[in-house]
Amino acid sequence: MADSIINGLNEEQIQAVTSTEGYIRVIAGAGSGKTRALTHRFSYLVNELGIAAANILCVTFTNKAANEMKRRIRTMIGDDDTGYICTFHGFCVQVLKEDIHILHYPKNFLILDTEDVTSILHKIFEDMGLNSKNYTFSTITDMIAARKEREPYLFDILNTDNNDLKDKFNDANSKEDAIFYRYLYEQKKCFALDFDDLINYVLYIFEHHEDIKLKWQKKLEYVMVDEFQDVSPKQYSLSKILSGYHHNLFIVGDPDQTIYSWRGANVEFILNFDKTFPAVKTIIMNKNYRSTPNIINASNSLIEKNKRRIDKSLVPVKQIDIPVIYNHMKTTEMEAEWIAAQIKLIAESGRKLRDIAILYRSHFVSRSFEEVFIKEEIQYTIYSGIEFYKRKEIKDVLCYLRMISYSDDISFHRIVNVPKRNIGEKRMAFLKEYAERKECSLYQALFDNQEDSLFKKTGAGDFIFLVEKYKLLYEDMKISELLSDILNDSGYEALLRTDGEQERLDNLAELKQSIFEYENSAGEECSLADYLEKISLFTNLDQKENSDSVQLMTIHTAKGLEFPYVFVCGLNEGIFPSKHIDTADKMEEERRLAYVAFTRAENALFLSDAEGVNYDGSYRYPSRFIFNVEKTYVNYMVELEGRLASDARSYIELNEKKLELNGKSLTINDLVMHHVFGKGKIVEVNRENSSYIIKFDAMETTRNISFKIILEHIGHEE
Repeated sequence: MADSIINGLNEEQIQAVTSTEGYIRVIAGAGSGKTRALTHRFSYLVNELGIAAANILCVTFTNKAANEMKRRIRTMIGDDDTGYICTFHGFCVQVLKEDIHILHYPKNFLILDTEDVTSILHKIFEDMGLNSKNYTFSTITDMIAARKEREPYLFDILNTDNNDLKDKFNDANSKEDAIFYRYLYEQKKCFALDFDDLINYVLYIFEHHEDIKLKWQKKLEYVMVDEFQDVSPKQYSLSKILSGYHHNLFIVGDPDQTIYSWRGANVEFILNFDKTFPAVKTIIMNKNYRSTPNIINASNSLIEKNKRRIDKSLVPVKQIDIPVIYNHMKTTEMEAEWIAAQIKLIAESGRKLRDIAILYRSHFVSRSFEEVFIKEEIQYTIYSGIEFYKRKEIKDVLCYLRMISYSDDISFHRIVNVPKRNIGEKRMAFLKEYAERKECSLYQALFDNQEDSLFKKTGAGDFIFLVEKYKLLYEDMKISELLSDILNDSGYEALLRTDGEQERLDNLAELKQSIFEYENSAGEECSLADYLEKISLFTNLDQKENSDSVQLMTIHTAKGLEFPYVFVCGLNEGIFPSKHIDTADKMEEERRLAYVAFTRAENALFLSDAEGVNYDGSYRYPSRFIFNVEKTYVNYMVELEGRLASDARSYIELNEKKLELNGKSLTINDLVMHHVFGKGKIVEVNRENSSYIIKFDAMETTRNISFKIILEHIGHEE
C-alpha cells in the first residue's frame, strides 16, 4: 500500500510524507506540490501506519482549502471520517462545543458574525450618545480586537457577574473603557463569542484546566499545520500546546510568501522553528511544477534581495522557453491598451480569456483597465472587489457632481444623508409625499421646506447651501477643482479619513487622476455634463460575469491560485511598493508580495508600469521590483531612458535609507546629525506632527524636523 501512496512523488515529497515522528519543518516553495504532500501524508498515517483519522489534526487557513483537502483524503483513505481537517477557528469551535461547559457556558453558545457585532455597536452608540465624529464602527472593532489580543479580558467576563460588568462600564475612566466593557457585557448576557474569542477561550481553558488540555494533547497524536508562515502568535501557541504530549508537529510553509503581517502573521515563527524545538528535521521542497524556467529565474532573482529568509531557489521542472516581458509606457491608458493588445493576441492563439489574470497591488489600479476593456469589448471579471465606477465612494462623489448638474432624485436619495445630516426615514417620507403632491424633485421639496420645524435641527440647510453655491460656480471651474472643493465642503473626504478608509481614499485619488486625464484629453469640450455622460457609459454598462473572461484581482486575492498567463501591472513606486510602507521589514513583505504575483504565472509573465504623476504630486517611477530582477531574465520592450532610470534609482536608494532609519526609531536624548544643521539632540518626539524637536548645537532655539528627513544616529545622552 505504501507504494501506491508515494507513487508519483519526488524525493523531497516522499521525505515529507514518510517522516512522521517529531518536529518537522517543510519549506515548500511556490508550485512545489505542498497540498499533494499533505494529503498523501495524511493517507500514509491512516492507511500505512494505522493511525485513526480522529487522532490527526490538519489545520489549513481557509474553509475552501479544508474542504478540498477533505475531498482528496476521502478518496485516498476510502472513509468519510477524515478527523479534524479545518481552520484554526473551526478546530476551536470543536473544542468549545465539547468543553466550554467548564466555564459555565451552554454547549450551544452563540458565535457572533460581523453583522451581529455591528448590531451590538449600533445599540452601544445609541445608548451612549456617540457619533461618527469621534468614533466609528471600524475604529471601535479594531480597538476591541486589539484589547482582546493584549489584555486578560476573559477574567472580567468569566469571574464577574453582569451587574459587576455593568458597574465597570458605568464607572469607566474613559469612553474607550466604557465601550469595551459595555461590549463585554452585551456578549456575556447572551453567552456570545466573537471571532477573536474562539481561540482566546480555548487557550484560557488549556491554561486553567490541565486535565482538558491533556485530554486534547493525548487525543491529537499528529498535528499538521499548513501555511505556517501565516500563523499569528496565538495560533503559534495553540500549535505548540496541542503537540506538547506526543511531540509530533509537522509544519508546511514558505517564508518567501509571508504577506499577511497586518493580520498578525510573523515570519520569524517559521524562520526560527529549528531554534524553538529540539532536533527539528527540515525538508526543502523547491522543485516547481507550475512555471517556466524564465519565470522561475526572474522570481528567484527578485526574492534573493530579501534578508529575512531561508536560502532556497526554486528549480523549474517545466521546460518551455517563453521570455518574461517588461514594458514601460508613458500613460496608464497606454499601459492598459498594450495589455489589451496582448490579451487579444493570446485569445487569437486559441487560449481562453479565463486563462489570463491581471494582478495589482490595490483595487484602484483596475480603473484604467476597465475603461479600455469596455472599449475593446474584452470580457472581464473583478474578484474581491467591484468595478471601479460602481464602488460606493465613487458613486457617492459622482452623485454629488450630478446634484450640481441635475439635482435628480436618485443622486439626492443616495447622498443627502452622506455624511450624516439627520435626514432619516421620517423626514424622507415627508419629502416624498410633498414631491408627489407638488410634482417636483426631492431636492426641490427640501429646498421649499428647509425652514419647516421638521428640518430645523438637521444639516438640510448646509446641504442646500453646498448645492446652490456650486450651481452658480461650476461652469467656470475645472471639474477636478469642483470635485476637490465638494469633497472638502461636504465633509465626505473627512468622513473617510475619520473612518480610516485608506483604500476608499486611494480610489478617490484615482478618480481625481482620471478627471485630470480627461481634462487634458478633452480640451474645450470639457464640461461637467460631458464628463458625467462619459462616465454613464461605464456605470450603465451591464458588464455580465462571463465564464470566459479575463480575471482581475489583487495579489492578496490571487494567493494560492495559478494562471497560464499573468500580467502584473502598476509596478510603480508609491503603488507597488505601496506609498504606505515605512520600514525595511515592511518593504521585504512588499517584495514577497511581488514574488507571490510572479509565481502565479504558469506559462507567461508580463510586467508593466506607466509614467505620470500621482495625485499627491509625486512622480511615478518604475518600481524597485523591476530593478530587483537581473536584466538577463527579462525582455525589456523599451529601454528606460537614461535620465528616468538614473532618477528612479536615486529615488529608490534614498527611500531605502529612510526605511532603514525608520526601523530604528529615535527617542528623546538621542544625538543625531542633520545634513545641513549639523549635530543636535532630540528633546521631544511629536507623534501628532510626525516630527522630532531637536536642539542643534549651532542654534539657540529648537527645530521641528519631519520624520521624513534622514537623520544619522550618532549616540545617546543620559
